[in-house]
Amino acid sequence: MTQPLSGLPDEQLAELARGRGPQRAPAVLELITRAGRDEIADLLGELSRLPLLREDRLFHLVSVAWAAIIGLLAAETPHAREVAYAAYADLPQRDQELLLIYLRAGRIEDAHPVLD
Repeated sequence: MTQPLSGLPDEQLAELARGRGPQRAPAVLELITRAGRDEIADLLGELSRLPLLREDRLFHLVSVAWAAIIGLLAAETPHAREVAYAAYADLPQRDQELLLIYLRAGRIEDAHPVLD
């Protein structure tokens, strides 16, 4: 049984997201719910660059790093979107292309995902 992450402080979620345990992806997903805050947006940008999170898949092509970028875009704050653009630019070219296809956008600036 895993513990609920919604009540954890940001620093503990960051530690879980950087780790190698089974809570890595859930920790990033919880941080995404907090992406409207500048410090969390910066953290998600940092996490999206970790090789481990670029390799971890939530499903099919969608990596945990992609999820972080999508969460930043969905936060719709100017800072979160700027962090998302920078994180996107740091992805390998093929990942950039596939992420745009997934988002159904011609450019990352045109992507406005909505999280449910």
